[in-house]
Amino acid sequence: MIETVNLTKKYGSFTAVEDLNLSISEGTVYGVVGQNGAGKSTTFQILATLMSPTYGSAYISGFDITKEPAKVRQVIGYMPDFFGVYDQFKAEEYLHFYGASYGLSVAEREEVIPQLLELVNLTGKRDSYVDLLSRGMKQRLCLARALIHNPKVLILDEPASGLDPRARVEMREILKELKAMGKTIIISSHILPELAEMCDEIGVINCGQLVATGTVSEIQTKLQVHKEIIVTVSGEMERAVRFFEGELEVLNVSVVENGVGKIQFGFRGSDSSQQALIKKAVLADIPLLGFQTLEKNLEDVFMEIMKEVEVEGE
Repeated sequence: MIETVNLTKKYGSFTAVEDLNLSISEGTVYGVVGQNGAGKSTTFQILATLMSPTYGSAYISGFDITKEPAKVRQVIGYMPDFFGVYDQFKAEEYLHFYGASYGLSVAEREEVIPQLLELVNLTGKRDSYVDLLSRGMKQRLCLARALIHNPKVLILDEPASGLDPRARVEMREILKELKAMGKTIIISSHILPELAEMCDEIGVINCGQLVATGTVSEIQTKLQVHKEIIVTVSGEMERAVRFFEGELEVLNVSVVENGVGKIQFGFRGSDSSQQALIKKAVLADIPLLGFQTLEKNLEDVFMEIMKEVEVEGE
């Protein structure tokens, strides 16, 4: 559905995007993460046909963004990170304006606009002037605008930027509904845990280059040098600590919650080695009640990727 081949954008000697290769299947929600200036917005503007690449190519729904921009615009809905709204319009008038811009008839607009307002939870604001809406409401109205022509693909650049926690939750729930509708979505955000919850795959961009891509679990597995494990014991804490400290593949044993018998440690062995450790602990009469592997969240993964990139660049 979305494909880029060696996509590159240069401004003189500065390279904003370099040899970017993406392949996003239909119905996928793909998250793009990266620090400010990493090249996310430039990539999205190119995909939205608002900017031409210096070289390389990109295709959306089979259409070449450079050679067939009009066809691309019919299948995409684009929400920029900074957007303008027409303050003198009411919310419903605003959507009528954009619907007419896409060639929708009055009858078509009158059918779809109430549905969109309901989707983005703005039905009660249809007669409110845009300049009186909160930032979160304006964000949702902009999303409705991007959906007015029922596009197959959504390009959403920081849709939750600047929103308060409640507004971010509302936006996240709307995006989940769009995912359930089968939309292909490419989305950028600094709110990394929310991307992990919504996205099928993620890509990490640094200095215009794609430095990691895959499912969240794939990237976590790739970067996870050692696991973090918590065991719960019913007693004999000191003996349990000594037991785990004596194992070669166990690192940094510490007591997490002495009152309830929780011990945390790093483990650099394989899955089979982890199973062997549990069996050995049982045979040693360590009173185990639980054995839990801690998953790293997307924030941890992102920071580790950035550290690896910095080390490689030195």
